[in-house]
Amino acid sequence: MNKKNLTEEQKNILFKEETEPPGSSSLNHEKREGDYLCVGCGTKLFESNKKYESGSGWPSFFEAIPNVFETKVDHLIGSPRTEYHCKKCGGHHGHIFDDGPKPTGKRYCNNGLCLVFVPKKNKISK
Repeated sequence: MNKKNLTEEQKNILFKEETEPPGSSSLNHEKREGDYLCVGCGTKLFESNKKYESGSGWPSFFEAIPNVFETKVDHLIGSPRTEYHCKKCGGHHGHIFDDGPKPTGKRYCNNGLCLVFVPKKNKISK
């Protein structure tokens, strides 16, 4: 991944903490097995088996890869929210809510433009 190759919208989301429009990400409908990486640095953030349909309009996950995010509280909408950023590149990805499914009860609500989906390669039997 290379910051020079990011679109203006990706840069605005990652480094100015903007948000893409709900329902705009093609990753909302991604159902294949694979991994979700940070578009800013390539760090593996989520596995596809932790993704679920939250109805929020953004790709949502109930669990992240351990130790890949740093969090802070923001008050941009008037009430506190937990915002998360990639530890490696500092890129803003979204917010964590306490309305997700079991077993964690968490919803990592992620901007799709900040993710790269890498499908799992099928093993070929010889």
